[in-house]
Amino acid sequence: MSFNETDEEIIISYKNGDQEAFKGLINRYTSPLYNFIARTTNKNDAPDMVQEVFIKVWKNINRFDENKASFKTWIFTIARNTAKDFFKKKRSLLFSDIERNENEDINSFAENIPDESLLPDEILKRLEDSKFLNKILDKLNINYKEILILHYQEEMTFDEIGKILNKPLNTVKSQHRRAIIELRKLIN
Repeated sequence: MSFNETDEEIIISYKNGDQEAFKGLINRYTSPLYNFIARTTNKNDAPDMVQEVFIKVWKNINRFDENKASFKTWIFTIARNTAKDFFKKKRSLLFSDIERNENEDINSFAENIPDESLLPDEILKRLEDSKFLNKILDKLNINYKEILILHYQEEMTFDEIGKILNKPLNTVKSQHRRAIIELRKLIN
């Protein structure tokens, strides 16, 4: 595999029997997928989810249709769905644990969360800090967060994002605008 090969050329090589070609896709997409999943969910679960994405891609590579979407769009759609499924499972486990511990005071969790609000001068100092930026992004609605990360970090077009999120182009643009407005409110 050369770095100049397109995703589709690598897939054709893999389908024609070059088992090493799939490693090219893994090498190309591990970091972007990890970054996307870690920023939209959490870093602790991201490696497992990325591995799950590649297993799904490997199992379904014959279903990929380049006439419907680019490989990048297809794999990020799988990543998004994998993250959603992962958290549905995690949430159901959490609720089953809570039901088992009925005597536990659930509200005590919220009472123990420290107040992390910043003074205005601290906001300016921390704006350059990536951890601070991640905390701000974590406060956004997941739809807004996904759009911002896909557009600015993964450098995807609004059209590509619409295909990944299964939303019309104008909806993505509108949600992007609302996300920017919300982000400004959180920073101020």
